Amino acid sequence: MKILMVMTSHDKLGDTGKKTGFWLEEFAAPYYLMKDAGAKITVVSPNGGQPPLDPTSDEPDAQTDATRRFKGDPDAQAVLANTGKLAEVSAGDFDAVFYPGGHGPLWDLAESQASIKLIETMIGAGKPVAAVCHAPGVLRHVKQPDGKPLVDGKQVAGFTNSEEKAAGLTDVVPFLVEDMLKKNGGIYSKADDWQPHVRTDGLLITGQNPASSAPAAEALLAMLNK
Repeated sequence: MKILMVMTSHDKLGDTGKKTGFWLEEFAAPYYLMKDAGAKITVVSPNGGQPPLDPTSDEPDAQTDATRRFKGDPDAQAVLANTGKLAEVSAGDFDAVFYPGGHGPLWDLAESQASIKLIETMIGAGKPVAAVCHAPGVLRHVKQPDGKPLVDGKQVAGFTNSEEKAAGLTDVVPFLVEDMLKKNGGIYSKADDWQPHVRTDGLLITGQNPASSAPAAEALLAMLNK
């Protein structure tokens, strides 16, 4: 099975002067689950090359077995340092796509025409799409063939308003993931803050937060192995 992982290229946290990017756990946990299951993984980003790492996700209290494995894995580090360009990949070459979160995707991938087209093409071809934490934000402008939002009427999860408030970034982000999913007609549900919560509806898999990244990858693998 061939799985595409789409990373952010955005590194500015609004007007705060601070850095953002992707969340390390949300890349590492799914990457190793899928790799260990025998998947061939291709990693891309809008700009190609090394995606920016959210420095908060690299702090000691954010480390997990998967992030520690990544830090000791030069091959995986090389894969991440040399991502291809999102606009240059074809949906036809992959069986599924996985979007790790971090705040970065809210700025670039949510507005990326290449990303929107990729998701619409994958879903249209009967291929699953998974996104965790802030990455369900990439679904903001994705449409069904009838023009309705992709998430309309679907069970979805994503970073909660209360988690964003706890992160102190409610007034920094361009939009709140929970509010956007609800506005677009999604049947939104959530667990307690920072607890794993994944929803699967048809070909769409969405997870609430970093703790949901491994369960979301497991749900994707289960769908591919049916």
